[in-house]
Amino acid sequence: MRTFQIGGIHPPENKLSAGQPIQTIPPPASVVIPLSQHVGAPATAVVAKGETVKTGTLIGKANGFISANVHSSVSGSVTKVDQMIDGFGFSRPAVYIDTLGDEWEPDINRNGFSQIEDDRLTPKEIIDKIEAAGIVGLGGAAFPTKVKLSPPPGHKAEILIINASECEPYLTADQAAMMQETDQIMTGIRLIMKAINVERAVIGIENNKPDAIERMTAFATKHKGIEVVSLKSRYPQGGEKQLIDAIIRRQVKSGALPISVGAIVHNVGTVYAVYEAVRNNKPLIERIVTVTGKSIVKPSNFLVRIGTPVAALIEAAGGLPEDTGKIIVGGPMMGKALINIQAPVTKGTSGIVVMTKKESVRRHSHDCIRCAKCVGACPMGLSPYLLMNLSEYKVWDDAEKNHITDCIECGSCCYTCPANRPLLDYIRLGKSKVMEIKRARKV
Repeated sequence: MRTFQIGGIHPPENKLSAGQPIQTIPPPASVVIPLSQHVGAPATAVVAKGETVKTGTLIGKANGFISANVHSSVSGSVTKVDQMIDGFGFSRPAVYIDTLGDEWEPDINRNGFSQIEDDRLTPKEIIDKIEAAGIVGLGGAAFPTKVKLSPPPGHKAEILIINASECEPYLTADQAAMMQETDQIMTGIRLIMKAINVERAVIGIENNKPDAIERMTAFATKHKGIEVVSLKSRYPQGGEKQLIDAIIRRQVKSGALPISVGAIVHNVGTVYAVYEAVRNNKPLIERIVTVTGKSIVKPSNFLVRIGTPVAALIEAAGGLPEDTGKIIVGGPMMGKALINIQAPVTKGTSGIVVMTKKESVRRHSHDCIRCAKCVGACPMGLSPYLLMNLSEYKVWDDAEKNHITDCIECGSCCYTCPANRPLLDYIRLGKSKVMEIKRARKV
């Protein structure tokens, strides 16, 4: 069975919310919508205090090529445009809105297919709709989709790869989408294929989701050029370079992008958002979020408006358990711990994982025992023990020479380390510093 060739691990899957239908959480009484929910420059606010907005109204205009539009997820009144402290302690610009009813922008079709003829749309018109809707990658990275669909000169896409592996433990939002929005996802794939002018699309699904594989395969047979590939369950198969390796056996070189080997990769949730943007003129104002944890009463998959407090999702899943030790946004491997559950859901919020106190305790770190397990587990072929040491002692030149910026921050090294070394903590620090140095060098 196919999988990537370098490194990887298989942590306990803990897919506690698998099989749970998508439940819709009503719009909250108020929302805080960050203008920076994506990789790149924050959007520029185009509304002011006192203005009335509808669901789907543009409130933040993309500020540059690598940026994304931001829309209101509710109808109501703008109470302020100000800085906010996000769930990780960083200050970000945001729009605060008090909800008054739920009146949508009139050009959004909420009742299924619009009458748009896909065949009449040009690739540019498809990409323009995606850009207008503020679509970003919903797998967690939140990279503007329009940028991915616009390869640099001299590069041509040969294949579209759909990332439906959902390899992070606990998360099941993509699986739920594949089970309930199958036909719409297929339409979204077809639209993206037209936008980038390719005739082949492959959907990669790990074999721990047999129901999704069966259903997606049945629907794919109705669409020329779309196929489903069952992948061996292995983390971090959802990484772009790992998925490309698993499906088409091409290696993306250090520092290169997937388009360098002819591939464009999109998350299955992103594909559904593309369908809604192109067919229904619907901007990215809501997404599916998994809320789960071993002590959560009702592990669930929720359709939730952007800007909704995380606390509202936890309450809908049965409330915050007494033995909560940490709340992770994303999956437990690559996610980050929240400092405030009133923080809003953003475009990149794929899951909320509530960890128990026992699970959250960081074990005491010991000296490296030179076992090389971190080297064997690294899917990028790096030497994590070395990169940690170079970062700890600030040897930035050697860190760069040893490709520290290739680290995808998957955490496989930490997971395998018997000495409990904080490998990724130091590598993240070193990676950030080396990238800063490289940017300064270009200037």
